[in-house]
This record gives sequence, structure tokens and C-alpha cells, in this order.
Amino acid sequence: MEMTDNKKNAQAAAANQTGAGAGGFRQAQAWLHTWCGLWFSWLLFAVFLTGTLAVFEESITHWMTPEHHAEEAAQAQAPKGADLTQRLAWGLSYMAREHQGAEMWELWPADAQGGGRLTAYWFDGQREYAMQRLDNATGQPVDLPPSTVRQTLGGHHFVEFHHELHAGSWGLWIVGFATMAMLVALVSGIITHRRIFKDFFTFRSRKGQRSWLDAHNATGVLTLPFLFMIAFTGIVISGITFMPAPKISQYGLGEQAQQQFLRELDNPYLQQRSGEPLAVPDLEPFARKGQELMGQAVRAVVIYQPGESSARIGIYGWNSDAQATQRLSATSGMVMFSAATGEVLRVRLPGEVDGGVSSQAQSVMSGLHMVKFGGWAMKWLYFVCGLAGSALMATGSILFMVKRRSKHQGEFGAATARVYRLIEGLNVAAIAGLGVACIGYLWANRLVPVGIAHRDDWELAVFFGLWLLTLAHAQWVSPTVAWRQQLAALAALCLLLPLLSWLTMGKHLPAYMAEGDWESAGVELFCLASGLASVWALRGGRLGRKTTADKESRPACATQPADQAEAEVAA
Repeated sequence: MEMTDNKKNAQAAAANQTGAGAGGFRQAQAWLHTWCGLWFSWLLFAVFLTGTLAVFEESITHWMTPEHHAEEAAQAQAPKGADLTQRLAWGLSYMAREHQGAEMWELWPADAQGGGRLTAYWFDGQREYAMQRLDNATGQPVDLPPSTVRQTLGGHHFVEFHHELHAGSWGLWIVGFATMAMLVALVSGIITHRRIFKDFFTFRSRKGQRSWLDAHNATGVLTLPFLFMIAFTGIVISGITFMPAPKISQYGLGEQAQQQFLRELDNPYLQQRSGEPLAVPDLEPFARKGQELMGQAVRAVVIYQPGESSARIGIYGWNSDAQATQRLSATSGMVMFSAATGEVLRVRLPGEVDGGVSSQAQSVMSGLHMVKFGGWAMKWLYFVCGLAGSALMATGSILFMVKRRSKHQGEFGAATARVYRLIEGLNVAAIAGLGVACIGYLWANRLVPVGIAHRDDWELAVFFGLWLLTLAHAQWVSPTVAWRQQLAALAALCLLLPLLSWLTMGKHLPAYMAEGDWESAGVELFCLASGLASVWALRGGRLGRKTTADKESRPACATQPADQAEAEVAA
């Protein structure tokens, strides 16, 4: 009898227990997958979608800077100018004359074909990167005319948001925590789903909750290796930030310590200043020798600590497109010389990395994460996997509320109904609202006046302003109305973007295609495809289905008693 009572007490205790401690190991993982996935899903969706768009950063920038097309065409028609020897001599003479005391001189003498621009760079007194263009036919400094290219971050906006949310180191840490949560959700999701690979081949359309679960499972299984790879490499390439203890123990804290760390990381061949004066020798023999040793045309010649016997001369090479598609590590070749003796201190072949195995591993991880290899085919593979991964996160957050529309689970006690309402609104703003903000950013590129000051900031303001408006809209109107109106806005903005571009730039989509400008055409074709997908979601999908939260969608309901609201949901 006593054992029976104990068993009943244990069952009662288990029945009353909630959270990660309820049930067995698999149930605990299900709890972890649900809540870890939910609270981070909105941020992860934004980071993942912008990262997916960032795969085509160059193409988006190309479309957003149409004035560049004419500049590139003019540059292609320009005379080739002087040869490499003369360009290096002009560059060295300019730096010795104008910036004798600079810590570093950097010359970009020509493009990979021996033509193009001649440019000198250096660190100024505030350690800011400064530059001067030199005429490639005379070697004289060129006063650049005011640029006619519109000021914009272009596709780099999506890279910055994906990497650090435009919030510096704080944003990087937030993205890092979210990425760790993503790994937790992935592992717990695998443990939770008994038939995960069988479920991959199962999709039951128009079955409500079951359809959302099937879509969540299918996109999860399809992209599982990609998701693990992209999350792991994303953490590794920022490992110095997330695990700073070794750096701090060696260099200490503060800005000076950080500069010393970066200096030694980037230039391990430097030595203490000697104080003995030594003029920088003729650069042409170093450039020729460097080309021969690394097997690449000269991209840059860098003189570290110029004017002293401790100076070093680094010759850096151009990566060809074919070479870049064949290597995971995107580093170019480099040869380092002693300026005083001409001794070769280091030969780094293309693809190799300075700093040993750990630096090599980080470089490979970076190449994997940023898809700097494999050409267009690999970019499209990453893009498709990125969209599927974004769909995984979106379906997960929607599934959470779909399950609770039919069965109120009371996780938040008296506040459950209000929290459900908040989650419904966040789902709309995070998914449809982010889409509106992204396409609005492209609209801003065509509508914000070209000559306006801080024009790139105005484009960013449109992006964040629209996103904030969609959040307020989703919390103000009912979830059903919010889904419908925001999807309709997204569809209209996407489908009308090519027309807007034609009206403002004078060139339409067929013209891009006829000229073979597939980067610009690709941006507009993707917008059209996104618009059609939004129309499908609006008309045939279930996002606009009436929800229980609609009952308390009006602002007045936010003040009604929680028990009354719960009663409505339960009904």
C-alpha cells in the first residue's frame, strides 16, 4: 500500500512539474528545442536572411550603384599608361617626398594586366588610412573630381547586419549568443524527432498544424549539415572576440595593447625599430623577384618602417578568379624581404596563411562561411540553403503559435494570452516585416536624392524605420490583418521595384538582360520571384488564418483582465 501511495505521489508530482525537468530526457530536449528556438528565432531569422542576401553582396552593390557602370566602362577604355617599373618609381618618389615620416607606405601599382590605376596609401597621424591617386602616365598626384556615384552601403549593409547588427562589438556578441542558441536548438531538435529522416519525405498540405510541422522538419533535415557548418564557422572566425583570455594574458587590455596585437598578427616579420637611417631601395627588383617566387602578378608593394635599416618590403599578389574558386583559403601570395640586405624572409604561396595551423584553420573556416570559393555554383547553393534555413526558423516560430491556437497551454499563467498576442505580433514583424524593410532599402536607393549628405545613413534609416513600423503595425491590428497587409505590402514593393528602377534610371529589366548585365537583372528577377511568393503566401498559404489572438487584437483588449482573455482563448 505504501509503495502504491509513493507511486501515485510521484505521478502527481510529475504531472504538476513543468519545464525542462518534466518527463524524460527526450521531453526535456523537446522543451529546450521549443523555448530556445522560439526566443531566438526572430533574431536568427533576421541574421540568417540577411546573411543569405549577403552571398550576393557584390551583385546587390552593382545594382545599387548604377553610375559605376559608366565609370568601369570608361576605365576599360583608358590608355594602359606606364609600365610597372616606372609606376613603382613614381610611387616611391611621391611617398619619400610627401610622407617621409609615415609608419607604412603602400603602393598599388597596377591591375593584374599591368594597366589601371596607380594609388599610394599610408597611415596618417591619427592612424587613419589615407590615399592619393597618381596619374599612371606622368606620376603626378591627381585631384579626384567629386564622385558622381551615389553614396550607399549597397550589399555590404546586409553583411554588416548579419555580422554585428550595425551595433559594433555589442552586436557581434549578441549574434554570437544567438548562434550558440541555434546550435542548442539543432542538437535538441535532432534528439526530439524520432523519425527525423522519415519525416523529410513527408509533407501533408492543407493540414494546419501538421503541414507547418512537416515543412519545419523537411527544411530542417534538408539544411542540417549546412546549418551546423555555418553556425560553427561563424563562431570560429570570431573566436578571438568570444574567447579573449589568451590575447589579454599576452598583451593586456586597452587600445594600445589591441594595436600591438593586430600589428604582430598582421606583420609577424617586423622587428623593433633600429633607429639607423636607410633610404628605401629601388622597388622594381623586389617586385620582379616576388612575382617569380609566388607565381602571381604584383597587387601591392608595402614598405614597413620606411627610412630605417629595420624596414621590410612585402610583395603581395593578385588572385585570379580561377584561383579563387579552387581554394578554401582566399589569401593571395606574398613574399617578404629585408630592405637592408634583400634577403627573402618569407614566401607565402597563394592559399597559405601566416601564423601556423590555427591561422590556417581559421582562414579555411572563414572561406567556408563566406563562400569565397567555388564560383557562382557554390554561391547559388549557399543562397538556396540559406533560404531553406530561414524557412526553417520562420516555420518553427509560426508552428509555436499554430499549436497554441487550438490548445491553450497556459505557460505564462495569467499573462499567457497577452504573451501569445505579443508572440503573434513578433512573428509577423520578424518575418513579413523584415522582408518589407529589405525591399524598402532597395526602394530608398532609387528614391533618396543622389547628392544628399549622409545618403547611406538615409537608406539605413528607411530600412530600420520600416521594420519598426511593421512591428508597431503588427501589435496594433489583429494578427490576421497584420499578416495580410504586410504580405500585400511586401508583394507590391517587390513586384513594382523593376518599374521604379526603370522610371528613375531609364533602364528596364529586358535591357539589362539584353546587355548581359546579369547581376542587375538577377536582383530584379529575385525581387519579382519574392513578390510572387508573397502573393502565393497571401492567397494560398495559412498565414492569414484567423487566430484566437485576433480576439484581443484591439488595443482596448490589452487592458482587459487576464483571466477573461484566457477564457476567450480557451473558448
